[in-house]
Amino acid sequence: MKIFDFLDQKAVSANLKSTDKGTVIDELVNLLVASGKVKNADGMVKILLERESLGSTGIGQGIAIPHGKSSKISQMIGAIGISKNGVDFEALDGESVYIFVLLLAPADSAGPHLKALARISRLLKDKYFRDSLKNATSEENLLEIIKREDEVKE
Repeated sequence: MKIFDFLDQKAVSANLKSTDKGTVIDELVNLLVASGKVKNADGMVKILLERESLGSTGIGQGIAIPHGKSSKISQMIGAIGISKNGVDFEALDGESVYIFVLLLAPADSAGPHLKALARISRLLKDKYFRDSLKNATSEENLLEIIKREDEVKE
């Protein structure tokens, strides 16, 4: 599985404006709304915040992977955003988060959902890749970096 299998290329931000967990999730969901992939922003935000209440999806090393499942989603979709200043996302290591990969999946898609989460985690273990994402200068640049990494590490 590749990132581009689920990443909506219109739901990308190289410069998130949000400064806290709730608004980051809202901003990422609204990227998916703007791309036409999500209709009910409030419902999706609620699902994602409920998942966050179980434990932060801030996995450390400046990364968060907010994710959730919904019967209103017909296929797995994702958004990515970079915060230049970092956000307190209650990450496991207590550090600020700069890289956000949001994933929404159909309610009945346990296998593909887990594969996508594993793929994201595996790619983001690479410090050079993380640094490249954080230093992306535009949405186009961000997509180029992801595409290059997606092709190299299959």
